[in-house]
Amino acid sequence: MRMESASSKSDTVSHVVNIADWEVKHGEEVNGLATLSQKKKRQRPWSPLLPTCRLQPHRAVDHMAQETTGSNGAAAADVEMVEANELRRRSKPGDRARRDGEGAVPAEEEAVSVERAFADQRVPSWREQLTVRAFVVSFFLAVMFSVIVMKLNLTIGVIPSLNVSAGLLSFFFVRLWTGALDKVGLLRQPFTRQENTVIQTCVVAAYGIAFSGGFGNYLLAMSDRIASQSTEANDPQNIKNPQLLWIIGFLLVVSFIGLFGLVPLRKTMIIDYKLTYPSGTATAYLINGFHTPHGAKIAGKQVKKLGQFFGLSFFWGFFQWFYTATDSCGFQKFPSLGLQAFNNRFYFDFSPTYVGVAMICPHIVNVSVLLGAILSWGIMWPLIAKKRGDWFSAELADGNLHGMQGYRVFIAIAVILGDGLYNFLKMLFLTVRSLRFQLKKSNASTLPVSDDDTGNSVAPVSYDEERRTELFLKDQIPWYIAYGGYAVVAAISIGTVPQIFPQLKWYQILVAYIVAPVLGFCNAYGAGLTDWSLVTTYGKLAIFAFGAWTGASHGGVLAGLAACGVMMNIVATASDLMQDFKTGYLTLASPRSMFISQVIGTAMGCVIAPCVFWLFYKAFDNIGISGSEYPAPNAAIFRSIAILGVDGFSSLPKNCLTLCGIFFAAAIVINLIRDLVPKKVSGFIPIPMAMAIPFYLGAYFAIDMFVGTVILFIWQKLDRANADTFAPAVASGMICGDGLWVLPQSVLALAKVNPPICMKFLSRGVNDKVDAFISTL
Repeated sequence: MRMESASSKSDTVSHVVNIADWEVKHGEEVNGLATLSQKKKRQRPWSPLLPTCRLQPHRAVDHMAQETTGSNGAAAADVEMVEANELRRRSKPGDRARRDGEGAVPAEEEAVSVERAFADQRVPSWREQLTVRAFVVSFFLAVMFSVIVMKLNLTIGVIPSLNVSAGLLSFFFVRLWTGALDKVGLLRQPFTRQENTVIQTCVVAAYGIAFSGGFGNYLLAMSDRIASQSTEANDPQNIKNPQLLWIIGFLLVVSFIGLFGLVPLRKTMIIDYKLTYPSGTATAYLINGFHTPHGAKIAGKQVKKLGQFFGLSFFWGFFQWFYTATDSCGFQKFPSLGLQAFNNRFYFDFSPTYVGVAMICPHIVNVSVLLGAILSWGIMWPLIAKKRGDWFSAELADGNLHGMQGYRVFIAIAVILGDGLYNFLKMLFLTVRSLRFQLKKSNASTLPVSDDDTGNSVAPVSYDEERRTELFLKDQIPWYIAYGGYAVVAAISIGTVPQIFPQLKWYQILVAYIVAPVLGFCNAYGAGLTDWSLVTTYGKLAIFAFGAWTGASHGGVLAGLAACGVMMNIVATASDLMQDFKTGYLTLASPRSMFISQVIGTAMGCVIAPCVFWLFYKAFDNIGISGSEYPAPNAAIFRSIAILGVDGFSSLPKNCLTLCGIFFAAAIVINLIRDLVPKKVSGFIPIPMAMAIPFYLGAYFAIDMFVGTVILFIWQKLDRANADTFAPAVASGMICGDGLWVLPQSVLALAKVNPPICMKFLSRGVNDKVDAFISTL
C-alpha cells in the first residue's frame, strides 16, 4: 500500500517547498524577478516555484493519500491545469489586447516565465546530464531510501511520499561535491537542474522497487511463515521461501518491460494531451526552485532542519533499543492509554516514523486511520470475540484464519477490494470519456480537464511551452528501441519466469504481456489526470484471474501471487516513467537521459532492494508474524486473497461472508458519497482504504499518526508559512533517522548482540505476584 503513492514514485508534494509564503513572511525575493512590494502590488496568481493548483498527495494504499477531487465523480474536471496552461492562457493575443490594447506581452507576464529566469544557462546535452557523480549520489540515496521503504513495508505497509526528501538530499550532496571541487579549482561541469532531475529519477526508480518488488506483500506471501498461519494451500506447491538469487533474477526479468511499453506514447501523453501528472509537475517545481538563488537558500535551511531531526530520531532508536530484550519489552509496548486499551492494541508506541508519516499524509488520511482503528479494535473485534465458541471454535488460536484472525483479515480485504473496484471503474470511466473527447476533437490543443475552450484553432503557446516542447522533441527515443526492447525482454521473461515459478506456465506469461500494455496505459493515463495509481488493484485482479486459471490442485495460490508480481512491476514502472517524462519536460531534461536514468535506477533497485530485504529477513526471525515488530500486514492479506480466489468462500469463518459483503458495499457507498458531495464537504468524509489498514494491524500506529497530524495542525495554525516550508523536512528527518537505525540494529541482531534490558509494564496484581515469586528465589 503505497502512498506515493503508490508506490510506486509517484509521490507528491502537497508540501512542496512553499517559498512564496516563506518569503512573504520574511520579506525576501524570489529569483530576483520581483521585490516584495512589487509582488504585493501585482498580486500575481502564480509563482515560478509553485503550482497554480494545490497538488494532491499521491497514493497511500493505492490512492489513500489522494484527497478527493471534486464532485459527481468527475475528477478529470477538477484537476486544474498547472503552469503550462496558465501561461498559455495568459499569453493569448486576444487576452493581451484586451488588457494592454496591443499584442505585446506586458512586463508583468514576462516576469512569470520560468525559462526566462534560466535563459542565460546553457542546457547540457543528454550525455552531459548523465554524470558519474549523479549515479554515485543516486546509489547511496537509493540504499538509504530502500531501507526506509522496506521498514515501512514490513511494519504498516504504507509508504509516504519521499520525493521531497530525495530532491532535497540529492541537491544538497551534489552541491557539497561541486562546492568542494570548485574551491580547489577542479570543477569542470556545474550542477544543473537537468542533472538534479536525473538523480531524482534514478533514486525514485531504485527505491520504488522496494515497494513494487513485493517484499511486504506478494513475494513474502509465498513464504512458509505466512502460509503457516492458515490451513488452506499450506503445501509445497503453494509455498516458495525467499532466496536472494531468485528474487534478484525475478525482478530483473519483470521490472524493465514496463519501461518500453509506453515510450512511443510520450509525445501524445505529455505534449498532445497535456496530461498534468501532478506528482511529476510538483517534483519539477521543486527542482526548478532549488536552482534559483533564493531556492538554494531555502533548501539549505530545509536540509539543516532535516539533519537535526534525523539525528534526534536516530539517537532515539539507539536509546530505546537498550530496553527491548524481547518483542514485548520497551517503549514500543508502553501502555500509555491504560492496560485494557493496550490489550486491544490502543497505545502510543513512541515511533518517530509513524509520526513523520502523519506529517506528510493529509489530515483526512490520519483521521480515517484512527476511525478505522476505533471501529475495528474498539468496537467490532471485542463484540465478535464474545462469539467465541459459537461463530468459531474457542480452541483456535487468536492468529488462526478460521477464527478471530479470519474476521480481521477478510473484512479488511472486503473494504480494500470495494474501494479498489470503485476507483478502478471510476478511473476507467474517466479514461474512456477523456479519450473519446480527444478522438472527437483531434485538432484540439488542450485536454478536456482544461477550462480553455480554444479547441478549433491553433492556440498560441507561451515562451516556456515553446522552449520545453522544442527540447522535449529534440532527443527522440527510436520506436525500434521501444518495441524491440519490449519484445526482447518479454521473450526472456516468458522463458525465465516459469523456471522460477513452475506453477505459472509460459502461455500465461504471454497473455499477461499482451494485456499489460493496455493496463499500463490506463494506469498512466489515469495518473496523469488525477495522480491516482492503482498498481496494487491491478495486482489483486491478477491474483484472482491467474489463480483461478491455474486451479487449486496445480498451485493456484503461488501462481496468482507470481502473476501479481509480474503485473504490478509492469504497471508501476510504466506510470512512473510518464511521471518522469513530465518532470523532465518542465526542467528541460532530455527524455533520453530520463529514460536511461530510469533504466539504471531500476537496475540498482533490482539488486539493492533484495539485499536490503535479505538483511531484514535474516536479522529478524519474526517478519510476517502478527503482533511482532515486523508483521508485514499486506503479506497475509495478499495470500488470503489468493486463497479466496482459488478456494472460494469456503475458507471464511461463520458469518464472515455477510460482514464482508456489508463492508464491501459500505466502501463503495462512502466513495460514491465523497464524489457526489461538494469538495469542502468530502474533505471531512473518511477514506475507506485508510480505515481498512488498522483492521488487521491494530490501533497503535493510528495513535502515532494522529499525534503527528495534531502536531502539524497546530503548527499550521500558529505559523502556516513555516509549517508548509519545513514540515516535510522535519517529517523526512524523523522517518530517515528511525529508518536508518534499522541498519545497525540488523547488524547487532546478526552478530547475536541482544539488548540488555527488558522494560515491561504490569498491572498491580500481576506485579505483586511477580514480587512475591522473586522474594522466594
